[in-house]
Amino acid sequence: MRADARRNRELIVRAAIKVFTTAGECVSMEDIARAAGLGVGTLYRHFPDRAALLALISCDVVSRLTAGLEAAPADLPRWDVLLDYVRAAVLEPFAMLKAVPIEDPVVAQPVARLHEALHQVIKGAQDEGSLRADVEPAAVIELLSLVVCRPGASAEDALAKVVLAGLRA
Repeated sequence: MRADARRNRELIVRAAIKVFTTAGECVSMEDIARAAGLGVGTLYRHFPDRAALLALISCDVVSRLTAGLEAAPADLPRWDVLLDYVRAAVLEPFAMLKAVPIEDPVVAQPVARLHEALHQVIKGAQDEGSLRADVEPAAVIELLSLVVCRPGASAEDALAKVVLAGLRA
């Protein structure tokens, strides 16, 4: 891919993440192109439809969150790593991205990698005694999904506080 095409693609993805995060799912492709400072034709040359754009955004978001989990210092308590993940994840447009099927071949592998990284952090937190051991890691991931994958999610809102308090050992 040419350097200018790669730059435009990155501008589109960053703008789409920002616009979806602030304005929600009613954003048009024209709004995204405008936010990226590009013409709508440029956007459609990179992404033939909204689904293709959402799939790539999903990969970008999931990959960044996975990298954050994997880069967490080994001496940092795993409970703190989990809280950092929640704080980072609620800032992403997960409510919008839930529309992307996780079986989508573009998204499946990054999501599996995120779940594996989360599983390792959860098991570590359980082993250190900071997270309840009687809740399976898969159930913890589902609960965290409820916390972060909804419009207006916040690490400090009532749902997040109740779920996290309930998971704390």
